[in-house]
Amino acid sequence: NAFSEQEVRDFDRRIRERLEDEVVIRYSAEPKLDGLAFSALFDHGVFVQGATRGDGETGEDVTQNLRTIAALPLKLRTPAAPRMLEVRGEVFMPLAGFERFNSEAAARGEKPYINPRNAAAGSLRQLDPRMTAARPLDLFIYGIGYVEGAELPSHHGEMLQQLRRWGFKICPQSRVVESIEGCLEYYRAMGEARATLPYQIDGVVYKVDDVALQRRLGF
Repeated sequence: NAFSEQEVRDFDRRIRERLEDEVVIRYSAEPKLDGLAFSALFDHGVFVQGATRGDGETGEDVTQNLRTIAALPLKLRTPAAPRMLEVRGEVFMPLAGFERFNSEAAARGEKPYINPRNAAAGSLRQLDPRMTAARPLDLFIYGIGYVEGAELPSHHGEMLQQLRRWGFKICPQSRVVESIEGCLEYYRAMGEARATLPYQIDGVVYKVDDVALQRRLGF
């Protein structure tokens, strides 16, 4: 959680010090979406359950509401799906959809949402899935929480491409970059592009790309 270039460099330095034998680290970089985090569970390739992140252990059941979002596949595009797969992602309301939704709400005399994040969170938590289905929601998958019965790629960037092949929607701005200089270059590029992105962000996220190194570093 860094707010200056030096803090980002310190992050990289601490990682290299802990790994000792690694001189240059490759990072997976992606925008930090300003939406609502969720988890989706697939049993033999079929979507069976969805939940908000909640307090980290217990979340709200949003299974039926997630089913209404076209960007989430209800069945994976592979004949060799894992026995169990939990993916993690972010539901958001694209800016164009947010403006249209608020205009329509105002025309009906309803109170508009303050920002896209509140609109996404409120939409996903609707008690009636038909209300969720009427909202212009989208989502990106950014990681895997649990897998059983499948071998995954050894690098985060490759894992995202695997998820894409299975039918998941991945943020098109995700990149794998070389060293902390690559991270800072990515940050500056996203800062320049931020005003033209079709969705709202509140920063960028860096992850060590090598999953084996992630495990060595711990969580």
